Amino acid sequence: MPKSSKLVAAKRGKVLLVRRRSDGLWMFPGGRRRVRESGKDCLRREIKEELPKLKLGRLNLWKEVTSKNRHSGRKMSDAIFIAKRAKGTLAIGDKKEIDRAAWQKPRGIRLTATSRYIRDRLFPKKEQRRR
Repeated sequence: MPKSSKLVAAKRGKVLLVRRRSDGLWMFPGGRRRVRESGKDCLRREIKEELPKLKLGRLNLWKEVTSKNRHSGRKMSDAIFIAKRAKGTLAIGDKKEIDRAAWQKPRGIRLTATSRYIRDRLFPKKEQRRR
């Protein structure tokens, strides 16, 4: 079972991202799974901690990733969920961990390795889509 869960929420060509305070990298929101916690329960808890005013609709598992990231060499162990709907204020709950949340285009920003992996598969560059 994956060690963490990530949320992918998109609307009007933008995705929901949070910025880590420690290094300024942007990522899809989520976090580590606790013992005896399902991937979906982990994600709902993490979103409640990080973005307490965000309301999520149905969550569907897109993919479980347990491999090495070819760009960074880091091991990925994530359950990636797609939200059918996300609404509410992007108020930060855990200010020690993240310092900003925003709906933004998924390109042209510094992302964590796992978030780059997710972005490249779900939101490929236009040139890649034509192939």
